[in-house]
Amino acid sequence: PDDNVYMEKTSDLNEYVLNETGRIFYGTEDQIAERSWNYGQFDAGVLEACLYILDRRGMPHSARGDPIIVSRVVSAMVNSLDDNGVLVGNWTGDYAQGTNPSAWAGSVDILRAYHGSGAPVRYGQCWVFAGVMTTVLRCLGLPTRTVTNYNSAHDTDVSLTTDIYFDENMRPLERLNTDSVWNFHVWNDCWMKRPDLPDGYDGWQIVDATPQETSSG
Repeated sequence: PDDNVYMEKTSDLNEYVLNETGRIFYGTEDQIAERSWNYGQFDAGVLEACLYILDRRGMPHSARGDPIIVSRVVSAMVNSLDDNGVLVGNWTGDYAQGTNPSAWAGSVDILRAYHGSGAPVRYGQCWVFAGVMTTVLRCLGLPTRTVTNYNSAHDTDVSLTTDIYFDENMRPLERLNTDSVWNFHVWNDCWMKRPDLPDGYDGWQIVDATPQETSSG
């Protein structure tokens, strides 16, 4: 009970730590679709790959008992930006140099390939990043679930709103119109206590491994 990722209900542990398969939702709010995903957190080679991820980031062993730090490091390392992490994001439609994100059905092959070569695996989109994130955190003992949001606002200028700019003739100023609304986005919730925050913030925490665009530099 003193552990920062302690969950009281056995049913919760069975679902959010031990369950090796699940469904990831996608599509639109009017046409919700789902895909099966093999998390495979107990498959051969997965634990070694997860520890390799922490080693690759240079994470000190003394910090690996803190789920706050672990979840942040993993969310940074599941994508390849900045630190040669697990997956390369690709939304161009051209996947000739790797695997179409829609072709993945689980995390195990991705993690084994990354551990084996040390090179980021091509390619992922949000549900792939989230699926791999679930695998890694469950493997490390952190209760984790995959979450889908529809009509997901994507703010690029730190205004916390989605904005469209026009000139005096009501023509859109395309150079400023970088905000968008995605039909869906997938991220993760990770359950932990938050002794670093005021009372009331324990429980599900949002972590998002999809590489983000920079905002205002």
